[in-house]
Amino acid sequence: MRRLPAVMIALSALLLSSVSHAQEGDEDEYKPQLPDVSIYKAMLDANKQTGWVQFRNYDGKQLIYFTTLQTMHCRLSEIRYSVNSDLLDQRMPLGDCNPQVPFNLPDDPTNKYIYISLPGGEAKTITIQVVWDDGAGSEIVVYKPCDNVGDATCAQIKTIKKPSKILPQPQPADSPVKAMQEQTHGKSFSEPSPASAGRP
Repeated sequence: MRRLPAVMIALSALLLSSVSHAQEGDEDEYKPQLPDVSIYKAMLDANKQTGWVQFRNYDGKQLIYFTTLQTMHCRLSEIRYSVNSDLLDQRMPLGDCNPQVPFNLPDDPTNKYIYISLPGGEAKTITIQVVWDDGAGSEIVVYKPCDNVGDATCAQIKTIKKPSKILPQPQPADSPVKAMQEQTHGKSFSEPSPASAGRP
């Protein structure tokens, strides 16, 4: 009886192993999916009266918190804002989305996602619009600081506007959902980590 060379035995074992692995791989592993954008839009609408942003006087500075909007970062492609104008010419950075914890604040030890800091009393108004991951823009809301609230966080609506001109819309590839499904360049997804965004 002829013996199979060791190389043939090793190749046979490798082939059987890969066939077995392919059969086990027929079942797709479940991947976390983001809640529907309608849930995020309802959250945005529910927070409109109390403020998509909040003003706070602290240590001689004026802080403007974007915390409410950052809880929606997984379905946003942009947060547009402008201080003391309606230009919407500034962008608040968005943290990486982790679909396992889609409403968590981004990990942010430097607070760059949470607030902007201005000299005390500088912002009389802040104009805000968000753009969803499908490219649709929200209405435009102008907020002003609340009167006589000390260092409490607060904002009140001054006006609600419609865009006076068509603003450039992001491409669908900016969508974190499409980026995850199509492996295109978009937002990156990160492993969960404890939220460390602190307030001063």
